[in-house]
Amino acid sequence: MPARDLIVFPDARLASVATAVTAWDDGLRALADDVLDTLRSVSALGLTAPHIGVPARLVVIRLQPDLPHTVYVNPEIIEASAERAPQTEGSVSMPGITEPVERATRIRVRYCDLDGLEHEEEAEDFAAACLQHEIDQLDGIFWIERLTRLRRERALKRYAKLRRTNA
Repeated sequence: MPARDLIVFPDARLASVATAVTAWDDGLRALADDVLDTLRSVSALGLTAPHIGVPARLVVIRLQPDLPHTVYVNPEIIEASAERAPQTEGSVSMPGITEPVERATRIRVRYCDLDGLEHEEEAEDFAAACLQHEIDQLDGIFWIERLTRLRRERALKRYAKLRRTNA
């Protein structure tokens, strides 16, 4: 499948809540392949269907190029530790900007695979932060919304400057 164009911040679609997947068919598999191909083409760690303009609750995560990827359909966090730690985050939809974001250090996620089978998985530290980041995106929460107002304003100014420079 081909890599697709990314939705770029501040596109309003990045602030929309994705709809639950209800059809477990070839169309879902094709979408997962497109998200994976796009993830690979932009060297991302995680990517959602909304990043490529499809408002479906689908996430693909591949934490390292030599590791296999995982497809999460309709993922939800069912447990999160009270312990929090910062992880540096950014988005391929807002290239060139990163900031530390405080997230739960351990989470438990419930999701379905491409066959509609339900799974639960625990994740810690960096993997937990990646899952939280992508599930936020499915909920219409772009990562900079997790920053303090001052840090968000500074990030937005840096991003505007980068866009002017690269235009």
